[in-house]
Amino acid sequence: MSTIRSFMTEDHRHCDDLFAEAEQAIAQKNLGAAVAAFEHFRNAVLAHFDSEEKTLFPTFEAKTGITMGPTQVMRMEHVQMRALMDDAAEALKAGDADGYLGHAETLLIMMQQHNMKEENVLYPMCDQHLAGETPELLARLETELAEA
Repeated sequence: MSTIRSFMTEDHRHCDDLFAEAEQAIAQKNLGAAVAAFEHFRNAVLAHFDSEEKTLFPTFEAKTGITMGPTQVMRMEHVQMRALMDDAAEALKAGDADGYLGHAETLLIMMQQHNMKEENVLYPMCDQHLAGETPELLARLETELAEA
């Protein structure tokens, strides 16, 4: 059976791959492809954040009573990353490759740190505390991410 950790980590890798496509397009000086690839990446990340904020985090918080712990930190980081993605998208649309690269570098560092915290701390906690609900929870997360 799949775990929350393995399922959500796999979605992190999917988002990373889409981000790499945008980076490649920029490296090839193909602004149109970069805009499209970054939008694809951004939509995938926003869907990932939404599934965590609407489904995973509230389920974890209801089960554990922990509301000011890791989920709170992750939500704050989501806010920061949303702003960075907005800035990066604006720079791309304005044809400012250097501006995009600056935002993208900051975003990449944040995403790597954020994903490590989720994959090594929060997701294992979810698997531990939500073991009885995992099949239903995974089905909901899968549906939400597929519909995005």
